Amino acid sequence: MPTNATEFVQWFRSAAPYIHSHRGKTFVLHFGGELIGSPVFPNLIHDIALLNSMGIRLVVVYGARPQIETLLEKQNIKPRLVNGLRLTDSAALNVVKQVAGTLRIQIEALFSMGLPNSPMAQARVKVSSGNFITAKPIGIINGVDLQFTGTVRRVDTDLIKHNLQNQEIVLIPPLGYSPTGEVFNLSSVELATQVAINLQADKLLFLMAEEGRKDEEGNMIEHLSQDQAQLLLQGKNLSDGSSYLQLSHGLQASKKGVARIHFINQSVDGSLMQELFSRDGVGTMLSAIPYDDLRPATIEDIGGILELIQPLEEQGVLVRRSREKMEMEISDYSVLIRDGAVIACAALHMYKDEAAAELACLVVHEDYQQQSKGEELYLNAESEARKKGAKKIFVLTTHATHWFLEQGFEEATIDDLPVVKKQLYNYQRNSKVLIKNLG
Repeated sequence: MPTNATEFVQWFRSAAPYIHSHRGKTFVLHFGGELIGSPVFPNLIHDIALLNSMGIRLVVVYGARPQIETLLEKQNIKPRLVNGLRLTDSAALNVVKQVAGTLRIQIEALFSMGLPNSPMAQARVKVSSGNFITAKPIGIINGVDLQFTGTVRRVDTDLIKHNLQNQEIVLIPPLGYSPTGEVFNLSSVELATQVAINLQADKLLFLMAEEGRKDEEGNMIEHLSQDQAQLLLQGKNLSDGSSYLQLSHGLQASKKGVARIHFINQSVDGSLMQELFSRDGVGTMLSAIPYDDLRPATIEDIGGILELIQPLEEQGVLVRRSREKMEMEISDYSVLIRDGAVIACAALHMYKDEAAAELACLVVHEDYQQQSKGEELYLNAESEARKKGAKKIFVLTTHATHWFLEQGFEEATIDDLPVVKKQLYNYQRNSKVLIKNLG
């Protein structure tokens, strides 16, 4: 969080594009019963109310597993699981209904507080809940009838959308109803997923006990493609825990049109806000399209490129480039875009008469310099140089000699440069010349 006025202004400016882009969008948020009893839960409710005040349309789906298990134990009802699913008989169903209703009242009571200690303390947060979900019994699995354990049959999207347009937060308990008046116990993860798919939500947000998704080495994964998510799920099933259940359903939602699915650590106070209003977030995001987009630059990217390279120009690391010059040469540039912002760039200038290419203005934002973005841009430039017939690629540098040597360049002299470039060489900068033969 910002610690002084300058940092606050910088933070607010960086958050402003997300405040603008999220307005009017539909988000489905899921959290389990474990979170409801935690110390951070009241703050989460306040954050949800704040999102609602920003014009974000919110559907909140909550789970109740630990509360149900506690009450079952108190009533000496032994829980039964089949393939990770709770067998819900009539006695267990009474417990489920009691717990779901109690939690709904508890959550609505927290929403009724508005935004404490703020100018919006008296603002009324409207919450709606009802029979939005038509359900049916799961049936018999491995010879066992799961009775009142159900699955989603239909989502009343028209009613939900009507309430969302009325600026209401839609609160959905883990229950569904049949046309004949029966009540079914539903998996809240499946429920949230089906609601998001039917609404074609812009985001499905899973608050989870873990710090996002991690790879085999235990490192945090910022972004997952559908193929990567599928690999993580290989050999897993419902009994492997809630995090794999969330990932499995998140992948299903992604394949069925939900734009982005987020997995966020629920134990960190404010993690939801950090995920939504910062470029990199604090969790893992699953999407069908690449989060980082490496592509040719356009005129619209010039402002972002200039902002990126300005600090290095001021330090004398880069030669100053005017907007006019960049506009003339924009077709030579490639950019790496993350969530709409330029985080890296590079230029490739061709000298066709001498079958040479110059790599210039290779810059990576300081926040991403440990993520191999420079290597990604360089390899792309080298590939383009080969396609355009270059037999060698060269670079002039005052600060990054060792990095280019690691990429296979070798030190050379000014005489090894193309004639035109040799004539323009700035002896005052005394840049080193590095060349790599492309064969």
